Amino acid sequence: MLRLEPGGGMRRREFLGVLGGAAAAWPVGARAQQASMPVIGYMSGRSLESEERLLPLFRKGLEEEGYVAGKNVAIQYRFSDGDDGRLPAIAADFVRRQATVIVASDRPSAVAVKAATSTIPIVFSSGADPVGQGLVASLNRPGGNATGVAVFTSELGPKRLELLVGLMPKTELIAFVVNPNTVGGISQVREVQAAADALGQKIFIVHASTPVEVDAAFAEIVQKKAGAILYSAHLFFQVVRDQLVALAARYKIPAMYEWREFAEAGGLASYSPSRSDSFRQLGAYAGQILKGAKPAEMPVMQPTKFELVLNLKTAKTLDLTVPPTLLARADEVIE
Repeated sequence: MLRLEPGGGMRRREFLGVLGGAAAAWPVGARAQQASMPVIGYMSGRSLESEERLLPLFRKGLEEEGYVAGKNVAIQYRFSDGDDGRLPAIAADFVRRQATVIVASDRPSAVAVKAATSTIPIVFSSGADPVGQGLVASLNRPGGNATGVAVFTSELGPKRLELLVGLMPKTELIAFVVNPNTVGGISQVREVQAAADALGQKIFIVHASTPVEVDAAFAEIVQKKAGAILYSAHLFFQVVRDQLVALAARYKIPAMYEWREFAEAGGLASYSPSRSDSFRQLGAYAGQILKGAKPAEMPVMQPTKFELVLNLKTAKTLDLTVPPTLLARADEVIE
């Protein structure tokens, strides 16, 4: 059984034992609490390990609106570990159990829960355009049961490529690694290829959607003698973050990643919106809805801060000198 503990913390063994399984029983303790306090269903396409650092920020946003996990609100967490196919069942489980609010911390989760309910309030974070995904009618006036944060990280592929070329100006060939099992991957390939053409940079596409395919992708990258790697924006790569960083280190290949957690784990560089701000906003919006606000009238928030993170320790192991212009642009330098 998964138990809520003071402050929203949970015993890690129990957490790992059931999170991610939509069929996991709604805990007895949670059912008892639901009679006296609202329940937030929190779902993610990532893994607990890849998202754990951000959960306190989500709870901080809730607390700013007067809701403290375990005291006047219960939170149930589910993670699909990078498998988008599990998300519809997780969403259906929260709907069946009548969660008060459902928080979807990524685009695939948001799409799944939006398809599952048109009545339960939804707070989402989406890396792609939420209007184009059918999540809201417009950013300013969502008009339905969903609102949240649009981080637009999928559209940052061309910018990441530009930064990577700036780091590696003499690189003849860059590998662009994409998860083919996602609709967003098609548009990302198109946009990055157009950016590469404009920069006069040769790239080739490599597919990977499982840990085994990641190993195979690196074998192809090494065989083709790519001088650097760019990753597309997808939850799967966040789940296998440590594998990606370790392989890049083993083969001494510079890589540009989506989120700062990659650079903190030893990757060379990352470029993204501030995820700390977006997760706090998820909590704040969930709290406002619990107090009576209507998602239809709550504008979808957009990022105002973008972060370039450089790991100079990794650059040194790669015998790479970071150009002073990029060092000056970096929001954080890890030494």
